[in-house]
Formats: sequence, structure tokens, C-alpha cells
Amino acid sequence: MNFDFYGFYTGKMFDAYEWLGAHVTSDGVIFRTFAPNACRIELLLNEKVIPMNQIGDGNYYEVKVADAKEGDLYEYRIYTQNGSYTDHCDPYGFGMELRPNHKSIVRDLNSFQFHDQVWMTKRNDRKEEPLNIYEIHLGSWRKKSQEHTDWYRYDELVELLIPYLKESGYNYVEFMPISEHPCDESWGYQNTGFYAPTSRYGTLNDLKKMIDLLHQNNIGVILDFVPVHFAVDSYGLAKYDGSALFEYPHQDVGVSEWGSHNFMHSRGETRSFLQSNANYWLKEFHFDGLRMDAISRIIYWQGDEKRGVNGNAVDFIKVMNRELKILNPGCILAAEDSTNYENVTKPVNEGGLGFDYKWDMGWMHDTLEYFQSNPKERTDKYHKLTFSMMYFRNEQYLLPFSHDEVVHGKATILQKMNGQYEDKFPQAKAMYLYMMVHPGKKLNFMGNEIGQLREWDEKREQDWDIRKYPVHDSFYQFMKELNHIYLTHPALSEGDYKEEGFQWLDCHQENRCIYAILRESKKEKVAAIFNFGNQLQDKYEVKVKDTEKVEVLLHSDWNRFGGTTDENEKIVTLKDDKLVCKLAPFSGIILKIRK
Repeated sequence: MNFDFYGFYTGKMFDAYEWLGAHVTSDGVIFRTFAPNACRIELLLNEKVIPMNQIGDGNYYEVKVADAKEGDLYEYRIYTQNGSYTDHCDPYGFGMELRPNHKSIVRDLNSFQFHDQVWMTKRNDRKEEPLNIYEIHLGSWRKKSQEHTDWYRYDELVELLIPYLKESGYNYVEFMPISEHPCDESWGYQNTGFYAPTSRYGTLNDLKKMIDLLHQNNIGVILDFVPVHFAVDSYGLAKYDGSALFEYPHQDVGVSEWGSHNFMHSRGETRSFLQSNANYWLKEFHFDGLRMDAISRIIYWQGDEKRGVNGNAVDFIKVMNRELKILNPGCILAAEDSTNYENVTKPVNEGGLGFDYKWDMGWMHDTLEYFQSNPKERTDKYHKLTFSMMYFRNEQYLLPFSHDEVVHGKATILQKMNGQYEDKFPQAKAMYLYMMVHPGKKLNFMGNEIGQLREWDEKREQDWDIRKYPVHDSFYQFMKELNHIYLTHPALSEGDYKEEGFQWLDCHQENRCIYAILRESKKEKVAAIFNFGNQLQDKYEVKVKDTEKVEVLLHSDWNRFGGTTDENEKIVTLKDDKLVCKLAPFSGIILKIRK
């Protein structure tokens, strides 16, 4: 590879990792690092100290070691101008030791053969197709034992994950950050090894095998990507060559609210580092997309609108998104952004940031606030559930119930439902049915589907044993069937971002807490009717044009889901062009509308 020095300095590179880092060759390993302010650098390799040579314009250091091999441990001893030194892991290293150790590990990036060509050629951004994402923390979905560190390897975990995803009705899985990180409690959001899949769960090739098998089973894989900040550990990126090489030199913008260092996105070398990292995961591992964390901190200085837009960082994200879409056809780019910044999901050539999806944090907060409220208060809060459609056409939204909503004293999704224990299940079922019918792609965090009652703890696996209780198992059975209905009925996804894809049939039943929605695609119509109050609503009528026959696809109150309604009971009848419905308290119905 002929390294594009100008492209690296000007922030135009997307393949810097192909030259920088440690690369296995037929006659040894070549080590290269970028450290313009270093006085000199030594390679620490298997207890040996090997001087490195300045190359190029003097800002890079290189050495080739003939007897080095895959699996070897190494660090760079970087001497600063004042004569002091710090031992650093390789910023472009493809492997790292398990914490608290932190040396880089030589890994051969090209030793795995994928077998997912069919998937890779057909994948797309799912704009007009169902996208049902299962968000997972790899270390706490399941464990081999109750020991905190008894994790499954990537290639072991996938054997459990594939059948569960298929059974449960998820067609994509999203991994919380897996770049190497020193602190388990950071969940991967405080990185030290941006190019190194965490050794907690195995090697680079173990991860590739995991993704390859998921693809062979028609399951897409999204990675949570952290482009805003990095861990402060001295062996990492912080003051890498004795200067603020990756971070801002000033504390007022250089330190994030999480105590980490903020990337300086105006620096070309930093842009090339991050852009190449994003492309690395998509190209080399065949990830199908990136969920980008904390984009509000890129848009605004420190995430604070009062400080104004960070123009250089916004320009960085535009360039990166545009090129990633070109380099990786069919990939998905999603923004976690809670701001009102415009055009997040508009293409870059049309003035936008170039994301495919934006997390709808407003929908999430309004929905949970509504269901946390007493049924008597829901008359006043009625339009919490209609407000989302007032702004929905502004962006291409994704509806998330993510890990952030089930930690730090917030309670689990099920616990958030109002009332006593037995009242929470019917409300949660009705709420999830509303979620699946509402326009926008879907994301649900692991454990939500079984009615998890304990807040998520990264040190423990999910409480799978609660499914031995009928109320939890029936909740899972409902969620499973709901997910499969979403996947198999195009009316629930094809028109997500089209005016004709959604219609309120009734959104003015404030006193009864009833809502009615129509979703439509080219081939079918699906209606959904909800009673979010605690009283039976008998003989509720709603007009649906061109209806000759109606079929109940799913009712959240059926007996087999722990409800009170017999599945053979006729709860919807057709009278002229009106549906006459019997609506149980805290329930939702999905109907297939036929001409």
C-alpha cells in the first residue's frame, strides 16, 4: 500500500489502518505508528526493546521484525522532548490483552474467509422493509456460569444467539461497543483500543465467525460506534506522543461530561483515524451498520446548544457518512441524537448529515411518561401519544427502548408501567403493540422481551429463569408473536416514511383513552385499535373505508398471553363501513383489513 500522507493529514483517508498498526507478512511483522511530536520510539515486543526508525516526513516510525508472529504482545515506548517516556498500546492495533493488562496483540487481519456473499450482495438500508433490532451487551446476555468473567466467546455465543433471534422475531442484532475498554462498567463507551475487538469474548477471527454465521442465517449485525470521546488511561490515546494528538489541548472543550477526552474533529489526522475505524468495522468484519453514540456532542460544543454548532465536527460527520455509504453499499448509519438539529437523516448532497435513521428520543420519553401515569391522568396526557406524528416527517426515525432506559435507577420497561404488579403486564403488551404499529424502525434491549424486573447489570446475565413463571412466559410469547407479525406484514414497515403509509383513524377519544391507526402498503391494510384506559370499552365504533372483511391478527388480551379474552370470542364486527369493537382494559388489537 502506498500511504496517502496528504489524505491522512487533510482527513480524507478511510483505510489508514491498512498501513499503520502491526501487519503480518510472509517474512515477519511490520510495525508502524504516527507520533509527530515524539523524540524517539522503541518497540517493546515479547520482552525485547527494539528501536524504531523515523520514516516518511519524520512523523512516522517503523520497524520490521522477522521473527515476530501472530499472538505476540507489543507496546510502543514513546519518548517525549523532555526525555520522559510512556508505554502505549497501538492506536491501530487489531488486538489487546484483557484488562487490567493493556498491551497490543499482533493479529492477522486477513486470515479469515467469509461465506456470507449472498447476504452481502442483497443487504440494504431497510427503509421500506421491516427492521427489528435486538440490542445486546455480549457479556451479560448469557454467561457460562454466575462468575462475572465467565463469558462466552464470540463464536460460542452466536450458537445460542441465532436460534433465539429467529424464534423471537428479530432480524437484526445490535452489539453495544466491543472496541477494547478497560472498565466493564463503561459498557464499551470508554475505549482504549478502537481497532481491537475486546478480548473478553475472544479474538478478531472469533468475531468475524460470529458475524459470518449470523449473515448465513439472514440476521443483520449493527455495531455501536463511539466517535466522540476516548478513555483517559495513559497507555491509550491520551497525550499519545507527549502532546494532545487526538484530543483538544484545552480542558474546557477537551473533557467530556463522562470524564473522558473529546476527539478533536478539526484535526485531519483524527478524522482519518475515526473514518478509517468506522470503515474498518464495516469492511473487514462485514458489520451491516453503525449506531453512532452521542451525536449531539458532535453537533454542538459539549452537546450544549447554547455553545453553538461545532462546524468542524459537523463537517467531519458529513464527510464520513457520505463516504461510508459509498464504500459499503447497503450499510445502515443511525444517529443517537436528542437535539432538534435539522436534516440529520437527509443525504449530505442535500444539506443533511447523511444518516439513514435518527433515534426518536422524544417518542420514547413521551410514551414511557404516558404509561407511567395513572389511568385517570391519561385524559390530560392523551396527546403525548399523538405528538410524535406532528414531527415524524422531519426525519427518518427509529423507535428505541434501549439499554439507557433500564439502568441507573430508571427501572426496567415493565416496571415503568403504572400500577401494581399484575397491571404492568397488560399495559406493557399494549404499549409494545403500539410501538410496532407506529411508523419507524424498532429497537428493543435484551430482557425487555421477557418482562425483566431487575435493572440491567453488566456483571450478571439476564434473568432467564423468570420465564418459568406463566405471567413472564406468556409475555414473551406475546412479544414473539408480535415481532413475527411485524416482520411478515409489509403494511407495518413499507410506508414508514411515506405520507400514505400512516393515518389516524381516531385520535380524539381523550376521555376513553382510545386510539385507532391505519397502516397501509401496496398490498395490504392493517388497522390497530388501543384502549389504554382501565375500563372496558364495549361497542366502540371507528370508520374504515373500503372494508368488506376484517381478521384479528393479534389481541394483547387473549388468554394465551395471560389476558382475559377467549381467542374464539368475536371482539370486532363489521357494521356498514364501521368496525364495532369490544376493547378490554389496557389492550391493543391488530386487524387485517380486506376489501
